[in-house]
Amino acid sequence: MSALRVEDLNVHYGTIHAVQGVSFSVGEREIVSIVGSNGAGKSTIMWTLAGVVGRSGGNIEIFGERLPRKPHEVVARGLALVPERRRLFTPLSVEENLVMGAYRRKKGKDLQDDMERCFQLFPILKQRMGQRAGTLSGGEQQMLAISRALMSRPRVLLLDEPSLGLAPIVVETLMETILRIRGEGMTVLLVEQNATQALEISDRGYILEAGRFQKSGPGPELARDPQIIKAYLGG
Repeated sequence: MSALRVEDLNVHYGTIHAVQGVSFSVGEREIVSIVGSNGAGKSTIMWTLAGVVGRSGGNIEIFGERLPRKPHEVVARGLALVPERRRLFTPLSVEENLVMGAYRRKKGKDLQDDMERCFQLFPILKQRMGQRAGTLSGGEQQMLAISRALMSRPRVLLLDEPSLGLAPIVVETLMETILRIRGEGMTVLLVEQNATQALEISDRGYILEAGRFQKSGPGPELARDPQIIKAYLGG
């Protein structure tokens, strides 16, 4: 059984057909990347999976069950989105943002245990507990955004452009952390501007162009494909 299965997904913005009959799957404990140029429809797919953007056609399943269309119901089924540009509650503290990630859960020991798990992934956040999220560095904000999503205890984690605006050394650490999260049992769907690094850590990848998939295959193979390098990876 696939952790996430998408069949014939279509999304319209008015008369614009942004996503055109896209189908793909993500196996349990896989990292799968979707790469492509700006405006290809990558983030639209992610927002549609999260229930924020309505789909005009297609079927989405999570672990064999139909995924609902409302965002809070999507979270309840075990899918969490880390959106592009983080979108934190910037006036709130680090701790308050983490609690907001677990808004569907009751406070208690389990909540504290999950916070400690986030601090094991990102130790700096424990030092920033009382600091307003808007005053964190870009890398720290991304760490908080991922941790906030993990606080909902997802079965599938969506990461939309997690390295955007970050220094190369921070990006490298972030990619290592994504591998670590997968190693702990998480299923990950990744949309990433840094396509080479994303494909290198991915089990499989899909190349998206103008709302349609043009090619798919093992991530490292796509990262070394001369045609893909020339067209999408800046080679």
